[in-house]
This record gives sequence, C-alpha cells and structure tokens, in this order.
Amino acid sequence: MPAPVLHFGATVLCQHAGPAQPTTPFPRVTVSGQPVVTQISPWVITGCALTGSAPPCVSAQWVTGAVRVLAGGAPVLIQTGQAVCVPTGTGLMPVVVQPRVSAT
Repeated sequence: MPAPVLHFGATVLCQHAGPAQPTTPFPRVTVSGQPVVTQISPWVITGCALTGSAPPCVSAQWVTGAVRVLAGGAPVLIQTGQAVCVPTGTGLMPVVVQPRVSAT
C-alpha cells in the first residue's frame, strides 16, 4: 500500500512525545524541497517524556521502509514504516509528513 515518503522536515515523535530527527538525510533526492530519509539513517530523540525507572528514548533505527523505491541504494522511509527506539524498544510515530509523494 502506498504511503507518504518521509523527509528531513517531517514531524516524527517517539511513543512518549519526544521529537526525533534523522542524523543523515539523503540530499540528492528531495520532496517538498527537503531531502528524503533512507532506512540506513539513524535517528536522534530529544526530550522523551518517559519517567520512572526506565531510561528515556535516545535514538531509533527504522526496520522497514519502502520496498520498491530506493535512494542511494537504500529504501526510503515511508509513514507506515516501523522503527525501534533505544533503549525502550517502542516505536516512532510520523505525525506530519509531506502529502505529495508516495512510495510502496
């Protein structure tokens, strides 16, 4: 099923409302004037609101992306892809993404 492609300016949050940003977007391919993000790019999470005995989310890695669309030989990330946060094991939620370009 097609889903919007994630780009550097997309709003992505951890399950505890901490903003997440990719560390290395792919600058040679852009959507809405922003570079796309591929599956191999690690993400950094700041401001995770998880409290208590468990440590907050600090980074994440996407484990699924587009199957048929690649940038630089790596799958581009799509809104329906799955990510895993470290050290909590929860996922990331793409909240605001560009609506014009979709991938499968």
